Amino acid sequence: MAGTDTGRIRPGELEAIASAYAAASGAVRRRVVVCGGTGCIANGSTRVFERLRAALEAAGERVVVQLDVHDCSGASAHLSKSGCQGFCQVGPLVTIEPDGILYTRVKEADVDEIVASTFGRGEVVERLLYRDPVSGAAKRGKRDIDFYAKQERRVMHDCGAIDPEDLNEYIARGGYRAARKAIFDLAPAEICALVKDSGLRGRGGAGFPTGRKWELALRQSSPDKYIICNGDEGDPGAFMDRSVLEGNPHAVIEGMLIGARATGATIGYVYVRAEYPLAVQRVRKAVAAAMAAGFLGKDVMGSGIDFELRVMEGAGAFVCGEASAMVSSIMGNRGMPRPKPPRTAEKGLWGMPTVVNNVETLAQVAFIVENGAAEYRRLGTAGSAGTKTYALTGNVANTGLIEVPFGATLRHVVFDIGGGILNEDGKPDNGAFKAVQIGGPSGGCLTAEHLDVPMDFDSLGEIGAMVGSGGLVVMNDSTCMVQMARFFMQFTQRESCGKCVPCREGTQQILALLDDIIAGNGTLETLDLLEELCENVAASSLCGLGASAPAPVLSMLRQFRPEYEAHVVEKRCPTGQCAALSPLRIAPELCKGCTACGKKCPVGAIAGSPKQAHSIDPEKCIKCGACIAACKFDAIKKGAA
Repeated sequence: MAGTDTGRIRPGELEAIASAYAAASGAVRRRVVVCGGTGCIANGSTRVFERLRAALEAAGERVVVQLDVHDCSGASAHLSKSGCQGFCQVGPLVTIEPDGILYTRVKEADVDEIVASTFGRGEVVERLLYRDPVSGAAKRGKRDIDFYAKQERRVMHDCGAIDPEDLNEYIARGGYRAARKAIFDLAPAEICALVKDSGLRGRGGAGFPTGRKWELALRQSSPDKYIICNGDEGDPGAFMDRSVLEGNPHAVIEGMLIGARATGATIGYVYVRAEYPLAVQRVRKAVAAAMAAGFLGKDVMGSGIDFELRVMEGAGAFVCGEASAMVSSIMGNRGMPRPKPPRTAEKGLWGMPTVVNNVETLAQVAFIVENGAAEYRRLGTAGSAGTKTYALTGNVANTGLIEVPFGATLRHVVFDIGGGILNEDGKPDNGAFKAVQIGGPSGGCLTAEHLDVPMDFDSLGEIGAMVGSGGLVVMNDSTCMVQMARFFMQFTQRESCGKCVPCREGTQQILALLDDIIAGNGTLETLDLLEELCENVAASSLCGLGASAPAPVLSMLRQFRPEYEAHVVEKRCPTGQCAALSPLRIAPELCKGCTACGKKCPVGAIAGSPKQAHSIDPEKCIKCGACIAACKFDAIKKGAA
């Protein structure tokens, strides 16, 4: 039997490698997986990994960090790093199987206790288990935690479980069998038809049917064709694509290989933003391993087909997530979009047909080819098949990376998986729910009335929102919606490439109008002008960045019009977040008369005698916040009593 350590793998050897890996894995008593995603690494998981290896060896365990499919006799612990396990807020995470244990917030100092208790005595370290934020009950493993148990992890299934740098483990999970089937058993047109029948739509934002895009490229008559993996994920708070590239890069490579076979492409690019160094590193290693095994390069799997795959780092411009701008960047030019048609599938890199697919889209392709269109469509809705990953962040108890079928409701995501809303003090309070921004700076705002709307391309489009790349920002009732709209507009305004006037100048003017409202200089006419300007920018911008940039502003303005009107008519911020519109007051029951606030006030707006409750003159107060910082008793409040 050949293996990845002895060179190229013949197509018929995939099952033998998988069986050998399973046998080697079964001979090891325990599998210990330390989360090696970017978030956990930032919190010290690499040190935890190294300390675990040392402590296990000191305890007499024979530790292997990568299984040898030919010989794993005598090993008692398989220690490895995974990609992101999803539950980022409680990392670093350590999973121990077959015990079914998930340890959270693990530090170096915890390792000796883990080894002594779990490996030595077969006991669980209770203090390192996840605790339900409401009941406080300890949960032993992922099967017991709603955050995991109520998801449907298809794309992310292996990301937090396998070693992303071990090709044999990917093969053991069925890897490259779909590519073998596509190359030897299916014609290009059959692959396109299969993907089209599956209902797979692009996960990068627009939701264009993947099979139709591939068919368009296949129909083109050209000496060269290309396929690009769009890993230029730039939405604030979004990290779905990064996690797939870090946690299961071979799934993306296999998807690209199948896409190349379907379209006739002979060269591919994995375009990853340079801010994702770990993703770049793991993708490069995966490409090198696939090359050595014969899955890439000349004569792929002995089929006579050539497919070269290159990894390119992008400079981090948000606009390069747009297909034509990405093409421009890869060719060495400034990343700027061009008018369409022609589409990139007709005329892309160096004027040749070029398919651009999102990371998450490509990671689904092997499943479709291996299991069929009907099985893929078993999850999701009629118009939005399969699952979608989301980055769940904001004022919610459980934040992290999740995956649910299309059609799942916002209520399910926020309250069942997310564990409910946290109030301004960080305490569970579902009554504090205000809104969710979906789709990042290109998406829309959902409110309580949308909690039961199915989250799919069509249903969200009908209410003025979009799936987008998959960002979900949960907001409680302390969030100012004008400030939130400004946050997203400031991002898109800075990321505008400047090529077209509507986007370059329009986003700047939208931002200026929002600044006027926040500063207390807005009027009702400002709101009308803001809405009109947003609609014009959306209708006349050259590319998707400008066309979708006003979406959060329009959505929040329409969903929370009374809050905007309070800013411009009453000159009041209902949440107290806009300093210019939030008068300061001193709560007499909390004030101790220490005089610290009065000493710090630069304009002498605070009056009062020592040991007596003080007061603030609203006419003099400039709302600088110096008094708030000086008060040790939390007696100074924003807004009217």
